[in-house]
Amino acid sequence: MSVRIADILAHKGHEVVTVGATARLVEVIALLTRHGIGAVVVVDDADRFQGLVSERDVVHALGRSGPPVLEAAATEVMSTDLPACAPEDRVDDVAALMTRGRHRHVPVIVEQELLGIVSVGDVVRSRIDDLSETAEQLKAYVAGSY
Repeated sequence: MSVRIADILAHKGHEVVTVGATARLVEVIALLTRHGIGAVVVVDDADRFQGLVSERDVVHALGRSGPPVLEAAATEVMSTDLPACAPEDRVDDVAALMTRGRHRHVPVIVEQELLGIVSVGDVVRSRIDDLSETAEQLKAYVAGSY
């Protein structure tokens, strides 16, 4: 049985740290720090996904524009060319998508509703747990066979 994105969300929860489109980059940085996360989702007035501001986006914006960019709106630095996934997607497929596109965060969206966010750390943790479970089953099988 393959692990699905829904399994990750069931374990980690559906909470997503979001900001409005007019939030300043300095506010986004404060949220990243306060929550110990690598990305914040930007939403519109109806709480629909607009984009994502990651630590990488912050560093690139600072490198391009210097400290004045800290007062820019989140929409000016956010990434919008992100893939999304659905709860029924296989973790292996999302991992491949993340690797190919070098994405560290993928929003989980169904019918324009943001259900959660999956990070590369979540995917790796899930795959390690799955491999550990398989190893335990194999050990039990071998131990029972002899």
